[in-house]
Amino acid sequence: QVQLVESGGGLVQPGGSLKLSCAASGSIVSFKSMGWYRQAAGKQRELVGRLINGGIVDYADFVKDRFSISRDNAKNTLYLQMNNLNPEDAGVYYCSAALWSGFVSWGQGTQVTVSS
Repeated sequence: QVQLVESGGGLVQPGGSLKLSCAASGSIVSFKSMGWYRQAAGKQRELVGRLINGGIVDYADFVKDRFSISRDNAKNTLYLQMNNLNPEDAGVYYCSAALWSGFVSWGQGTQVTVSS
């Protein structure tokens, strides 16, 4: 089982930036994929972006070149850089890791609030 711990959330003004981190207990290069999801209050969880083992990143349409996913293999950490944030980006952001066995792990989430 993989443990995932997100950090970096907080309060930011519209147009601001945040960088989220997801630290994994295992070697992320061995995972099938890792991704970021978000869930706004009263809405379903949705995909923000996903990094597939080969290094390909697949983003949701609403990202519109504002967000970028990267990873540090040595630190077993996945990142989500978010720029030009707007109130619609607020919610709890979750990290996930899919293993080749089919098992999927989730972090506990980190809150992002966008408000002036």
